[in-house]
Amino acid sequence: MAEEPTAPDLVDLGRRSNEAASRREFGTLMSFFAADAVWDMSPMGLGVFRGSAAVRGFIEDWIGAYEEYEVWDGEWVDLGGGVTFAVLLQRGRPRGSTGELTRRFGLVNVWDEGLTVLVTNYPDVGEARAAAERLAQERG
Repeated sequence: MAEEPTAPDLVDLGRRSNEAASRREFGTLMSFFAADAVWDMSPMGLGVFRGSAAVRGFIEDWIGAYEEYEVWDGEWVDLGGGVTFAVLLQRGRPRGSTGELTRRFGLVNVWDEGLTVLVTNYPDVGEARAAAERLAQERG
């Protein structure tokens, strides 16, 4: 009897992608994204990036602005329907600065066959959670 294929652990994939970002391993990070992935930063006033080249360019520019950069997982939840919600904390020291910046934000990922197809960042964690729950319900 053949074994049923198991669904990917989306929370684990999300955590591993953040670890790659913290290490600035952009090739590894992009292996978690579909070729036509979209990164929506419009809730943060930064626009929408479509396709893996644009997503990678945005990520490299963002992280490249920091001499030191890390992102920590505060919470990851698989809401079903290929939707995950995360509360993340980003810490960085901008290039040429001795100061450090930190920010807490909500992240909504939509996954298809173990690859991210849509990421949306929200400055308001409650807004992100509500958006993720709505999306999971629509897709579930």
